[in-house]
Amino acid sequence: MSVPAANMYDYAAIQQQATALLGEERFSEAEALLRQVLASGSGPIPLWRQLVFAMRPQGKVDESRHILEMIVRTIPGNMGARFDLSEILLSQGEFARGWREYRFRYKMEHTAMIGRHVQSPRWEGQSIKGKTLLIHDEQGYGDTFQFLRMVAWARERSGARVVLEVNADSYALAKRCAGYDDIIRLGTLPPAFDFHCELMSLPLAMGLQLSDLPGSTHYLSADPARVEKWRARLASLPRPLVGLVWAGRPTHTNDARRSLTLSDLAPLAQEGITFLALQKGPAAGQAAAPPAGMSMVSLSDEIRDFDDTAAILTLLDVLVSVDSSPIHLAGALGCPAWVMLPFVPDWRWLLEREDTPWYPSVRLFRQPARGAWGPLLQSVSAALGKLRDGAA
Repeated sequence: MSVPAANMYDYAAIQQQATALLGEERFSEAEALLRQVLASGSGPIPLWRQLVFAMRPQGKVDESRHILEMIVRTIPGNMGARFDLSEILLSQGEFARGWREYRFRYKMEHTAMIGRHVQSPRWEGQSIKGKTLLIHDEQGYGDTFQFLRMVAWARERSGARVVLEVNADSYALAKRCAGYDDIIRLGTLPPAFDFHCELMSLPLAMGLQLSDLPGSTHYLSADPARVEKWRARLASLPRPLVGLVWAGRPTHTNDARRSLTLSDLAPLAQEGITFLALQKGPAAGQAAAPPAGMSMVSLSDEIRDFDDTAAILTLLDVLVSVDSSPIHLAGALGCPAWVMLPFVPDWRWLLEREDTPWYPSVRLFRQPARGAWGPLLQSVSAALGKLRDGAA
């Protein structure tokens, strides 16, 4: 069957049809439709963008990257394409190009209003000895925990006096982190500063490469008083102690693909393991009805803040979690954690590997296909069995 000439297509209708298919997650059908229309190698950029949206969830990363690179060459001002390209580059470990494109994260229409607008210049990695550098966190809690490691590096590189500004919920943990001269909560008026840098712009400023990781480990620490409190709380529970977090923040753009329900974790249930529910948020209530055969103690209502979570993590045999902030906290503490990843995970977990250079104590379990949690959970269950037998 011959492909109709490009000018025979009603592009607006094709785009509308593709939008409907993508909305229903019928990615292969959307791909087939768009490939036919774009077979000549030409066509409207919005259709090429839709083709990326259809292919990337199917794991077609290289093809998605090539299209995005074409779009960026053609329309350098397409910030959405540049950001999507950054995520692919970073997931492939191409940090130099990835960080350059990632700087456009606050240039898109839907993100421009949430960027921090600072009159002082952004620090670009140069020596600024005798000056003051404000480093401020951004985005989610996990991002803060992951990139706090770079504050000490930035102070050493810049030679500046570093003022660290973090969100109130992370403040106590960050205060025990090295590398700053002053620390303030977000919303507090900072002292005078000469330069600023977002936490997640530090990799670009410092030229972070994959080979530089992990750098410092155990760069966060739990509050000793909280550890003793939780040690007493957990002392009577039989080991191994396995923490569970099955859902991330509902407002996360990829939450539907990364989060589970507690009932989905039924394959993990086995005798001889005490599961501790560390889940917070709307999904925490599911711990009241754990899967059959799962010995569970819910700590959700007792956890007041991240200091409690950090203390608990230091006492567990392992944390098993979807991709959410407790994983990053565990990794930053140097505590053992297993993360259950969707088929197309967030860029920071890279591709096709069971370890992560960011956190030596974290092990990755990946879906073998889109939506295929079953095989992943069986692998986690087998690993838990080995953990239990080793603790016996």
